[in-house]
Amino acid sequence: MRIAVCRPQVPFVRGGAEIFTDTLVEELRGRGHEADLVSVPFKWYPGARVLTQAFLWRMLDLEEADGRRIDLVVATKFPSYLVRHPDKRVWLVHQFRQAYELDGTELGQFGESSEERALRRKVQALDRIALGEATALFAISRNVADRLERSTGLRAEVLTHPPQELDFRCDGYGDFVLSVNRLDRAKRIDLLLEAAALDSSLEVVIAGDGPDRERLERLARDRGLDGRARFAGRVSEQELAELYGRCLAVYYAPLDEDFGMVPFEAFLSEKPVLTTTDAGGPLEVVADGRTGLVVSPDAAELARAAGWLREHRDEAASFGRAGKAIAAEVTWDRAISRLLT
Repeated sequence: MRIAVCRPQVPFVRGGAEIFTDTLVEELRGRGHEADLVSVPFKWYPGARVLTQAFLWRMLDLEEADGRRIDLVVATKFPSYLVRHPDKRVWLVHQFRQAYELDGTELGQFGESSEERALRRKVQALDRIALGEATALFAISRNVADRLERSTGLRAEVLTHPPQELDFRCDGYGDFVLSVNRLDRAKRIDLLLEAAALDSSLEVVIAGDGPDRERLERLARDRGLDGRARFAGRVSEQELAELYGRCLAVYYAPLDEDFGMVPFEAFLSEKPVLTTTDAGGPLEVVADGRTGLVVSPDAAELARAAGWLREHRDEAASFGRAGKAIAAEVTWDRAISRLLT
């Protein structure tokens, strides 16, 4: 089949959604399909820009290309699923969260004016129309599926995909906790730094880059973490696999995350995951006392959990092995078979 995989792209940003869609195209090609990525630069601010971006996708013609029919499109995150096609299958990464559960928080976008409220309602109306057109509707996690049903009444089947391919391995259980994330406020890396400030034995390595890096580095300096908090920046796949292999545990506690592949990457490296009770999607695979530790979103609780793992390395290893058994069950063969059925 000729398949177009659709995703918006914030220029110069690469994260989980980009890795997911790039890999999906490769996996489809590896199974004999003619697949390609269709992307439009995405800027959702200021004001009504979020709607103009949605309408760009609405105006695309993906029924054919170069005189040949496109058999189906696979749309992923807002606003790519606004595209029209007779066989539009949505594998939902997330909706425009600023119009839903993030509205009214510091991570929201819409103010309280009548114009801003109308913009928010329009985004919601477009979701109901565009997602309702899908011939098949999947979500990357139960958390995303539940949000969708609450906001639109539409039900999606949960279809999880594997993480990126790395040279996953376990090289022991070192003395540092690893964070792998885009550096923005929603990822709550500051909570890990505050935990390190409370425990003088806690070392952290932060892999990734993003708009919150300057603030986080300043916080680390203010808390006297020089030498115990290393900002590695964007790292190569080889270095990332090495960090996973050597760390004690992996911290991953964004606020109500869609799902996140970091826990699976940690599990494939046989490492436990430290997360919080309000992390959302990670709680679908991180079980307290079985595949990691789940604590309240409090620096002192997180510091105690990291300290416990440091003092109980055999248990940390058993949590990691249990996680690996879960991650091994998630395969591209299963996911693509279901997507195309």
